[in-house]
Amino acid sequence: MASGDILEITEALAKTHVGEVELSYKGRGLKLDNADSVKEIVQEIEQCQGLQSLRLEGNTLGVEAAEAIAKSLEAKSDLKQCHWSDLFTGRLRSEIPPSLKSLGNALMASGARLTQLDLSDNAFGPDGVKGIEGLLKSSVCYTLHELRLNNCGMGIGGGKVLASALTECHKKSSAAGSSLKLKVFIAGRNRLENDGATALASAFKLLGSLEEVHMPQNGINHAGITALAAALKHNPNLQVLNLNDNTFTRRGSIAMAEAIRHLQFLKVINFGDCLVRSEGAIAIAGALREGLPVLKELNLSFGEVCEPAALVVAKAVQGKPDLEKLDLNVVVVYHDDEGEPDEEDEEEDDEEEENEGDASEENCVNGTKDMIEEKETSHYSPELASFLCSPSAETLLPLVSKQVQVIEQQVDVSDPNKVSEVFLKISSVYEEDPEVKQAVFEGIDALMRNFFSTSHSQSYSFISTLMVNLGLLKSEDKKIKKISVVPGHLLALEHAVAQEYFPADHAAVLAAFMSRNDKVLVSCHSASKALKSTLEKRTTV
Repeated sequence: MASGDILEITEALAKTHVGEVELSYKGRGLKLDNADSVKEIVQEIEQCQGLQSLRLEGNTLGVEAAEAIAKSLEAKSDLKQCHWSDLFTGRLRSEIPPSLKSLGNALMASGARLTQLDLSDNAFGPDGVKGIEGLLKSSVCYTLHELRLNNCGMGIGGGKVLASALTECHKKSSAAGSSLKLKVFIAGRNRLENDGATALASAFKLLGSLEEVHMPQNGINHAGITALAAALKHNPNLQVLNLNDNTFTRRGSIAMAEAIRHLQFLKVINFGDCLVRSEGAIAIAGALREGLPVLKELNLSFGEVCEPAALVVAKAVQGKPDLEKLDLNVVVVYHDDEGEPDEEDEEEDDEEEENEGDASEENCVNGTKDMIEEKETSHYSPELASFLCSPSAETLLPLVSKQVQVIEQQVDVSDPNKVSEVFLKISSVYEEDPEVKQAVFEGIDALMRNFFSTSHSQSYSFISTLMVNLGLLKSEDKKIKKISVVPGHLLALEHAVAQEYFPADHAAVLAAFMSRNDKVLVSCHSASKALKSTLEKRTTV
């Protein structure tokens, strides 16, 4: 054969694309009860060479019919995709697990290596998850990229079984030389709740390969959200995160904000109807300012986010060149009780406080109990402990010679609530006396410089807490109280805002809330005016 002919054949082969071999019975509404009802399907499967994808969704499959189809799959080692959603409509729940086991056993016998498994919209419950447990642990799923289990009613028990199966699959596949690299996980509307979500979080952390996670409408609150947040940080290639219609509240929102700041490939965030509230929105805004360079969509709608907090979020995404959609759906305020948690939320908070065993303890800035002060100041030096328990110019001045060192070494700047408390105590003793004024400013500088240099990830939580203390923002956390504001609080804050260590974006947050809450600080009109002026300078530079 001439070299020219060989070249032509080579070029022709290079242009040839071999399509995916697929059999589809999608959406036919077939009632497949027994072997006779699937005779044609079985025959077509057996005759299909190199079958890679089988679509059975939109039909209803009985136990006997499943066994017949399963037998035909035992020789299909090339099968990669199983689209089997909405496959058991009208079937008894007891029929579904044996049907799934038959199909799973056939795949294991065939030696197939799946990349996609879709069993969504099959109300099989926890027992159904047990029906696919063996399959998920087997070598068939070592290569799985997409697992779709939306609207299956798994519940907490099913979530735990699923998490265990994925963990085992990763362990066994790693031992075999190529670890499971699941990319897409979909499990919305499954009533996973906290325990199910927490179990899956452990599996997610181990996987580290996720690119899409969809878990809307699962009854997950802050405990489960916090567990998921910690796990998702270990999945650096995550691009889509949909947790719509779960309940973040303040703690869950702050944890998730900390997580997403590490996810530089995240494109779509759906936290709509998640009750992130204003404090959570501010924390998320901090993450937006620091990272997420390729973000395309952000949904925080129906989350009880007030207008100033929404503006903070809007400003945080201004520099995102790829942003296509921003949905905030802010709370329009007609009454003075803007942002106030409803009775149900208050009851939940009460339960959480009781569980933590400190519901009766209050912040000593707000006129609190001596036993708290003794407990919290026991690790401080005598001078600092004396000041924190009884803030005054007299107890502050003995610290002047060493207060910078004492504050930097003894105040826990990893706790934004504690930082806010110490800030307010130092600033509360402000006087125009030069010696006292200098002592206050030096203490504030030492505290804030240390905090912003070591705990930037918590800095938005500090700003939120401080605004709650000052009455500029209402919090769902009943432990964070509004204080009686004195001019010194605002003048010390004005001093801090003017310093280089104070981030300009944090000044913008304060400015947004100050401009919409003039009446709150009316008793400190002069100090409030000075603070507003400095904030304006910092935010217009």
